[in-house]
Amino acid sequence: MSHRLSLLSIAGIVALAISGCSKAPKPRQQRIPVVVATASRTEVPYTLSMNGIVEPLQTAAVEAQVGGILKRVAFAEGQDVKAGDVLFEIDARPYVAVLDQARGQLARDQAQATSAARDSARYSALVQKDYVTRSQADQVAATATSAAATVDADRAAVERAQVDVSNCTIRAPISGRTGALLVRQGNLVKANASTPMVVINQIQPILVRFSVPQGDLPDIQRYFGAGKPLSVQALASEGPGSTLDGTLAFVDNTVDSTTGTVLLKARFANTASRLWPGQFVDVSLRLYVDPSALTVPSEAVLPGQNGSYVFLIDAEGKARQQPVQVARTADTLAVIGTGLKQGDRVVTDGQSRLVAGSTVVIRPAGPAEATGGNPDSGASGASNPGGAAAPPSHGHGTSGTSGPRSDTSSSER
Repeated sequence: MSHRLSLLSIAGIVALAISGCSKAPKPRQQRIPVVVATASRTEVPYTLSMNGIVEPLQTAAVEAQVGGILKRVAFAEGQDVKAGDVLFEIDARPYVAVLDQARGQLARDQAQATSAARDSARYSALVQKDYVTRSQADQVAATATSAAATVDADRAAVERAQVDVSNCTIRAPISGRTGALLVRQGNLVKANASTPMVVINQIQPILVRFSVPQGDLPDIQRYFGAGKPLSVQALASEGPGSTLDGTLAFVDNTVDSTTGTVLLKARFANTASRLWPGQFVDVSLRLYVDPSALTVPSEAVLPGQNGSYVFLIDAEGKARQQPVQVARTADTLAVIGTGLKQGDRVVTDGQSRLVAGSTVVIRPAGPAEATGGNPDSGASGASNPGGAAAPPSHGHGTSGTSGPRSDTSSSER
């Protein structure tokens, strides 16, 4: 009997031992490395962004006003010309002959008009002495008047012939850059042809036209009429020096009823000729500057089913989802309307591994410091240098310390 009790006791001890061994130590909670930034108030310009099209300040389609053989082309395609520069010369010999003929006819008629005027004066004196009849005097006076009118017509013909001769030399009506040459030397050109000989575009300065929604019209009218020019930027291409500064020059006087937009034009000096007629550019119109806008990096704001939200880090170093309303974006910043206050810490990198209540450890924003297998580390973290300067969470260590990193690595193992 005692032997049986001993066996039962041994069996119970073994069972307790096995039961105790089956209970593993409770794992430590994983800390997720993230980059954070602090919501702060700063000066943020209020801008409207849209697409624009470059157009020349002036355009001149050069056409011939007289017909004839094109004798000379005095410029090269794509050359810059100034107003008054000679562009084309048409053979003027036929028009010079017409001018000489008109001058000769004028001289002849002037002589006849002078003789008729003298006759009219003599007859006016003779009629007073009854040497000639009144009808004879009137006829001679009418002849003199007709001769004078003929002289006036001859002068007009001479002037017209002079204009035709001068039109044989075609000059640039505006300063600008010439386009493709549409006629060549030796061709027969016609007056007022449907196709111009060349088109000149003035590109210095130059205009960019764009449209804004009619809802922005009151603000544009308010600040455009305030006396201070509104700043406009145009992004012509990628790379340094691609952003050009200009001013708003024109606001249309009507709203397009089909699109609900208003046409605007901005003027740019374009001294380096970076803007080209017909080119599509990104346009940014600055209306005013908000001196105290609450902002966070735009990468901190995530889209959700119920609207935008951020991961907010509380005093215990835990993340929670915080709904926010984004008033607008400015470059890399999101202007927060509601949902945050100044000093709140939000996650800018590492959100993909977070859930509500996750414990986090703040890491530097540089890619060289991105540890812990975070798939979001890299470009977005590096683009937010402010995240590395964020204050540490209470009692959880600062970025660059070894304690939190050993906790993370041990939990992953």
